[in-house]
Amino acid sequence: MARLIFVTGPVRSGKSRWAVERAKTFGANTVFVATYRGGEDEDMRKRVSRHQAERPAWRVLEAPADVAAALAAMDPAPSGVLLDCQTLWLSDRLALSEDTLLAAWEAQLAAFRAAPWPVIIVGNEVGWSPAPEYAITRRFRDLAGWLGQRTAAAADEAWLLVAGCPLRLK
Repeated sequence: MARLIFVTGPVRSGKSRWAVERAKTFGANTVFVATYRGGEDEDMRKRVSRHQAERPAWRVLEAPADVAAALAAMDPAPSGVLLDCQTLWLSDRLALSEDTLLAAWEAQLAAFRAAPWPVIIVGNEVGWSPAPEYAITRRFRDLAGWLGQRTAAAADEAWLLVAGCPLRLK
């Protein structure tokens, strides 16, 4: 079984649904890591509610600062993990320097690879459109791309979902 699986694609491509179906094979102690910290945005609250309704009744970690450490401290230990999603993890840390942010993600990846359970990471392909007008949006797009590259390189499997169709990249 693959230890680290990366699932990426555009918005509404079916990534989360596909990842949930795959994670269902991990057993009764599967843990869902929700990376969104919440806020006042009504659209995001609706999205969160929809995602919650679509996934099994797994244990949930809500946006821990150090995902890998929070998982390692769980009792009982996870039988598998689904982290959804990498780009929301990034958005919570956008104020960090590029070096600090990339180093933090590399540390998470190393811990995920060393964990005794499989991990699925869902990401987003955000760079498939014209260059954003604003510097902060361009920074986000670039960082999301770099995190995606690092995650795919570390992963045993990488998948691209488009229009609900999975394409295995590696």
